[in-house]
Amino acid sequence: MPKFSFNKDDIPNFKSFMKEKATYPVISQCPVCHHDLVVERLACEHCGSAVEGRFTLSKFNYLDTDKLYFIEIFVKNRGNIKAIEKEMNLSYPTIKKLLDEVIITLGYKPEGAPAEEPAAEPEKDQPQEPKTTKSDILDKLSQGMSVEEALEKLKKLR
Repeated sequence: MPKFSFNKDDIPNFKSFMKEKATYPVISQCPVCHHDLVVERLACEHCGSAVEGRFTLSKFNYLDTDKLYFIEIFVKNRGNIKAIEKEMNLSYPTIKKLLDEVIITLGYKPEGAPAEEPAAEPEKDQPQEPKTTKSDILDKLSQGMSVEEALEKLKKLR
């Protein structure tokens, strides 16, 4: 799926949103090998206490800044697409596409997406017929199969 992006300069609150956030937000992916990172130390700026261990990040930590901003606007507007369109100055299809990308990035399937059908397992008791090819049909035609039957089998191959 191609990565969706929008021009941050077109969003009036984007720069102020970024100023309110940490100067250096936690990165979630290794800049060398691109695998997920884990947090091993947490510290309190007020009292200096620290906790060490292996802590996982939430799914939201793996979203890029644009998607986090979108989620903040989405929640602020209680999911009202019209209000989100107005605030972000984006069209309805763009908002829906961005929402679908957030859903996919969080590990879910967007509603209305075509469901993947599981591959049908062959019945154990029934013998499997070998797959017929065009050359098989042409061979049978030269051995006496009717033209009508050959055409019917060729239609089924498509």
